Amino acid sequence: MRVIQFREALREAMVEEMRNDEDIFIMGEEVAEYNGAYKVTQGMLDEFGDKRVIDTPIAENGFTGIAIGAAMNGLRPIVEFMTFNFSLVAIDQIINGAAKVNLMSGGQFNMPIVFRGPTASAGQLGAQHSQAFENWYANTPGLKVVVPSTPADAKGLLKAAIRDNDPVIFMESEQMYGDKAEVPEGEYIIPLGVADIKRKGDDVTIVTFGKIYHRVAKAAEALAAEGIEVEIVDLRTVRPIDYATVIESVKKTNRLVIVEEAWPLASISTEIAYKVQREAFDDLDAPIQRVTMRDVPMGYGANMVEETLPNEGRIIEAVKTVSYKKG
Repeated sequence: MRVIQFREALREAMVEEMRNDEDIFIMGEEVAEYNGAYKVTQGMLDEFGDKRVIDTPIAENGFTGIAIGAAMNGLRPIVEFMTFNFSLVAIDQIINGAAKVNLMSGGQFNMPIVFRGPTASAGQLGAQHSQAFENWYANTPGLKVVVPSTPADAKGLLKAAIRDNDPVIFMESEQMYGDKAEVPEGEYIIPLGVADIKRKGDDVTIVTFGKIYHRVAKAAEALAAEGIEVEIVDLRTVRPIDYATVIESVKKTNRLVIVEEAWPLASISTEIAYKVQREAFDDLDAPIQRVTMRDVPMGYGANMVEETLPNEGRIIEAVKTVSYKKG
């Protein structure tokens, strides 16, 4: 199987869908003439022209509103935010507009729109550019929220998101754009709302998603060397959540650790812990543990970034806390 970058997988998804449907277009800051801030849209202006690959001013509230209006009139926009930190400028349009149009119009208007771009920490970018907003958007009925962890997942999920008639928040990681991995040739779709078991194990279930999956995978390798085999469930979609896969895994391992990059209060991990204790309480042999970003704004120094984010050491510690095998 061929090996391509995460950004190339995203580009393939958009290009293939745009070739098949002339109603699809992309807009955002630097997506056209500059070939994208992260080169995800490289070459798309040359193929599709400036009517379908549209550079916008630095005005997220304005171009998000334009895209929502276009979707209400039958087009299928893809909106790229240079970072989801900047989507806060347009959050009223997304929450009070895109998420509610179908309901408030009595089903007369669909909202086939994708909002995509990088989320969470991307290194030493300071407090205002290092925030994970998956749980914010997942809190909103009417939105679907996708956070892929691999190039293959990114392509299949983005194609599904573009074809969906509901608004989809598609959250990537700036630090993963250059990641290389196997991606299937040809047409394939990964349905939204279906988790993936990335690693099988019998001792402890770890539920995670997005770029933090890669830290979990490294921790799993270290734990395996000590005789602790974890099962990694990659949610891929955090609204809707594939609770069935999570609960099935917990019933096998009887132990659960949840790892995510957001702050702890009202997080995805909080919701999963609640659901599991409601539906699989008798299967748990240890209290649920979670590893999240520290409950502080992100510092700038490299040492502060590493200490604030979930890291392999904290993940390993959480697993050993619940495991009957202490390594």
